[in-house]
Amino acid sequence: MVSLHRPRRARPKNNSKGTVFINHVIERLREDPSKLNIIRKNLDEYRQQRFLKRGFLLAIERFDWVFEASNNVDDICEQILADDYIGNRLRRYPLLFKGVR
Repeated sequence: MVSLHRPRRARPKNNSKGTVFINHVIERLREDPSKLNIIRKNLDEYRQQRFLKRGFLLAIERFDWVFEASNNVDDICEQILADDYIGNRLRRYPLLFKGVR
């Protein structure tokens, strides 16, 4: 039987520009763990804004979870790079890392 539907378009696997940015952020965090405070400040700044996309709010909430779980820079970097729901959510919004690079 022949399918009458169009084949699904393959979604791009990764955004190389975003991947490079996140890798730079991870390097900076490992070099200087005090830069985690910049991320915390960004979270607070965006949390105070009235109108944010639901996905962005979820990313802020997931970052709060990560910070509650551990204050160790290596654990936080691992979670940012993780290929799971939380890691994907955190990497989707590079504005959260503004000023770290």
